[in-house]
Amino acid sequence: MPLTLPMRRTLTAVAAATLLFTAAGAAAAAPAARHVPSPAATLHAPSAASHHGGLRALAALSAERLATGDLVAAAKWGTGSPIDDPAREQQVLDAVAEQARQLGADPGVTVRVFRDQIEANKIVQRGLHRLWAADPTKAPAERPDLTEVRKEINRINTALVQALASTPQARSAPSCHPRLTAAAVRVRHEHHLDTLHTLALARSLRSVCATAD
Repeated sequence: MPLTLPMRRTLTAVAAATLLFTAAGAAAAAPAARHVPSPAATLHAPSAASHHGGLRALAALSAERLATGDLVAAAKWGTGSPIDDPAREQQVLDAVAEQARQLGADPGVTVRVFRDQIEANKIVQRGLHRLWAADPTKAPAERPDLTEVRKEINRINTALVQALASTPQARSAPSCHPRLTAAAVRVRHEHHLDTLHTLALARSLRSVCATAD
C-alpha cells in the first residue's frame, strides 16, 4: 500500500522522537568524563542537580499537561467541535505572557514554549480521534466537562510558567539539551507513555532550551 503524505510525516516524526529518546537514554547511561572544578567555579556555578531538577519539573509538567489532551479529545469526540481553537489558544498565550511579566520572566520565551505545548496537545487529540474512528470500541463512553478540564489546564499552565521563570540558567546552559532529553526519558518511563504521547512530549519541549533568555 503506498504511503500518503500524512502517513509519511507521521512515520518520520515518530522515528525522530524515537531516535531522540533512544540517544538520550544512551547518553544518560554513559559515564561522564571526570572533571575537578576549581574552588571558584564550585562556589559560583549553579549545581548540576539544580539544573537537572528544574528541567525535570518542566518535563513532568509537560507530560501532565499532555494527559489533559486525552480529556479534551474525549470531550470533543462526536460533537463536531474542531481540534484547532484559535480563540482559546490566543487566550492561553495572552494569559501566560501576562503571568510571565508579573514574575519578571521573558513573555516571548514563555509564549514560544506554550505554542509548542498547545501543538503537542493537539497531536494527542488528533491521534486519539484517528484511533477511535478506526476502532469505535476504543472510543470513550463518557464525555468529560470541557470547562472543568480547562480549569485543570489553567492550573498546569500556571505551574509551567513558574517553572520557566525559575529556570533561566538551566535553560540557557550548554547542557540543557542533553539534560532535558534525559529528564524526558525518565518522565516517559515513569508515566508509561505510549508512542503517541512520547511524540507529543518531544514536541512540547522543543523550545525549552535556548542560548539566551
